[in-house]
Amino acid sequence: MKSAVRFVLLALVLLIVAMLSALTAMRFAIHGQEVTVPALVGMSPAEAERGVAGLGLQMTIERQYYSPQVPEGKIMSQLPLPGTKVRRGWQVRVAQSLGPARVAIPDVTGESEHAAELNIRRRGLDVASLAQVATTGIPADQVLGQSPPANAGQVLAPKISLLVTADAPAQAFVMPSFLGQPLGTVSRTLQDAGFRLGSVNLAPAAPVPATDSGPVASPEASAAPTEVTPASIIVSQVPGVGQKVVGGSTISFEVR
Repeated sequence: MKSAVRFVLLALVLLIVAMLSALTAMRFAIHGQEVTVPALVGMSPAEAERGVAGLGLQMTIERQYYSPQVPEGKIMSQLPLPGTKVRRGWQVRVAQSLGPARVAIPDVTGESEHAAELNIRRRGLDVASLAQVATTGIPADQVLGQSPPANAGQVLAPKISLLVTADAPAQAFVMPSFLGQPLGTVSRTLQDAGFRLGSVNLAPAAPVPATDSGPVASPEASAAPTEVTPASIIVSQVPGVGQKVVGGSTISFEVR
């Protein structure tokens, strides 16, 4: 009986040892087929293919992209990543650089700011900066200059700076005195200087002095004008004398 038990135990031990040996051999066989993926970024496709072929791997160029950092023709990315353990025969997928994108700069001078920006962005470019300059004789909101210049070629991923015209600031003046002058003469002077004539009203009549026997009508009161004419004399003005005004302002008067 003891011999039978001893035999069974020995058989179990031998079976366990055999299983462990088989698992160890399988593990070594599996890991013996694993390799570490090398770094391929920055290599040419030919260099990369030689590198992976020596490890029993394959390489495929899956995509091509423009890149201002990676030179044209070089590998810019890879999957699996460097350092990854894979089985022999695994396929490494890479993306190849087409180099920086090269474009011709469009001519946007003479266009409005909005139209120029649309033209630039439609080509995949961008506006770097926008400056305005006040000019006379040129309509506002028009591109006066650009940098880089029009039709410049071999520019790498450019941004274009624009110089756009703006309305010239209105000229400032100190309001002169028109008191005591005829309305017709002053109106022509204002129009020639670029100002506008505003409202013109009759000034209130001066109060009549009273005596013991009652109000006395003066010759001036009886001769007071009843309507505004070019000969009417200016007695007040808005803006007042000495105030700062700009071209195109409206000037109003009271006359008698």
